Amino acid sequence: MVYDDVTDGVFLERPNRFIAYVDIGGRIEVCHVKNTGRCRELLVPGARVWLQRSHGPMRKTLFDLIAVQKGDILINMDSQAPNRAFGEYLASGGIFSNPTLIRPETVYGSSRFDFYVEAEGRRAFCEVKGVTLEDNGVVRFPDAPTARGTKHLKELVRCIQDGFEAWAVFVVQMSGAEYFEPNERTDPEFTAALRAARAAGVRIEALECSVTPESMTVAGELPVRLGEH
Repeated sequence: MVYDDVTDGVFLERPNRFIAYVDIGGRIEVCHVKNTGRCRELLVPGARVWLQRSHGPMRKTLFDLIAVQKGDILINMDSQAPNRAFGEYLASGGIFSNPTLIRPETVYGSSRFDFYVEAEGRRAFCEVKGVTLEDNGVVRFPDAPTARGTKHLKELVRCIQDGFEAWAVFVVQMSGAEYFEPNERTDPEFTAALRAARAAGVRIEALECSVTPESMTVAGELPVRLGEH
């Protein structure tokens, strides 16, 4: 996936989940933050950020904040980017060779899954989660408790019981991580649900991405460690 009309700036503050103040060439702009997660370790005063100019006539802000520099790591923090990048990965034959149907936003049971895929007799539901939290080479999800994420995992187990494949896919919005693990300290319920899902047959996949200020594409698989005791 590719962005157009990207510029950089310096992050100043985030008064709420939806907006940030950014210094762009000495001019302070109110920018839309395309990620409602906490991102406290990313959006720190003085951080270099990248923004896409919006051309929508009804927009209240001129820019969307899409990426941030954290030390040597460039992290995409656009919450819409993981689905777009994963959709492109599926279309290129990632996970499923020769897919005949890739349908986004498909309702099953009481959940709406990100993708439903058919390929060579296989039928699968895929739920995608974006990962921006990194600590010394380890990437984790979630960065805040997610009852919705736990519900999705339980619904994926139901898909297995009904004869489908089910995939929980963690799209890591950066490169260079060593492995992925659930954030048990922040959300023990999600972690327990992820372990239970894998035990029930749900496939757990972590994919790292190649990230530039103007793009994000899936680059390959990351090891997954669920840390069962």
